[in-house]
Amino acid sequence: MFKLMFYSPRIAPNTGNAIRTAAATGCELHLVEPMGFDLSEPKLRRAGLDYHDLASVTVHSSLPAAWEALSPARVIAFTSHAPTSFADIRYRPGDVLMFGPEPTGLDAATLADAHITERVRIPMLAGRRSLNLSNAAAVAVYEAWRQHGYPGAV
Repeated sequence: MFKLMFYSPRIAPNTGNAIRTAAATGCELHLVEPMGFDLSEPKLRRAGLDYHDLASVTVHSSLPAAWEALSPARVIAFTSHAPTSFADIRYRPGDVLMFGPEPTGLDAATLADAHITERVRIPMLAGRRSLNLSNAAAVAVYEAWRQHGYPGAV
């Protein structure tokens, strides 16, 4: 399945929502520190409802630690600055779908990381800055899952 990565997330409810997405789709959620909250925060637990035990969530102490643990073949970075639409990618099981912190997204130094193999954007109307992190992540995961026929879904 796919690996959803939040690099330095700042808002607990977004991560709680991503936990629900991971539980609903079977993707893994990888959180890379530093984070702007503690995983025991009530807002995170409330947003994740009772899905915490149904999701695979791993916390990595740094981006290099995440790369070492994951050994990814492909990392697809989501950024509003990419020319390629996320829908134009043919996703493969094991792909890492990487998102940056709220509200800035992935910075230039992170986007230049050698592990990143693709940079994509989610189309929006002109004049809009970005989607909410958890919404963007859900759009991405569901597109990747759709391309593979929603294995295991009912």
